[in-house]
Amino acid sequence: MRSVLLDTGVFVSLLDKSETNHNKCVSFFKSYQGQLLTTESVLTETSYLLGSSINAQKSCIEFIVKGGATLVPQSLSSLKRIAVLMEKYRDIPMDFADATLVVLAEDTGVNEVLTLDRRGFNSYRINGKKSFNILPVD
Repeated sequence: MRSVLLDTGVFVSLLDKSETNHNKCVSFFKSYQGQLLTTESVLTETSYLLGSSINAQKSCIEFIVKGGATLVPQSLSSLKRIAVLMEKYRDIPMDFADATLVVLAEDTGVNEVLTLDRRGFNSYRINGKKSFNILPVD
């Protein structure tokens, strides 16, 4: 089964109809068949960016609970790797949520990422070598 990593910007755009990329993200989700993987920090960042509305935050949680994406927790070893990556990419800069997705890519071998952060994910490398395939395609 095909797996893709889910980043914050796409998650927010999917749930918030006022977002510029909402329709593009909805179209992707309607046609995508496979598994989405994300991290707790992406979930946290998405809930925060959706604002203080309980309904908006609840829709974010329900997306995960209903199987929209698999939530992968961090381990102590992944946290150590995240710190290394954030230092390496400090000029971009790499935030914590992005670093968790890069580590998840390294741990799973998944190199496709559903993101609106083309600058970051065009620069990041999996295990220092392999580039990401960025979705949705413009």
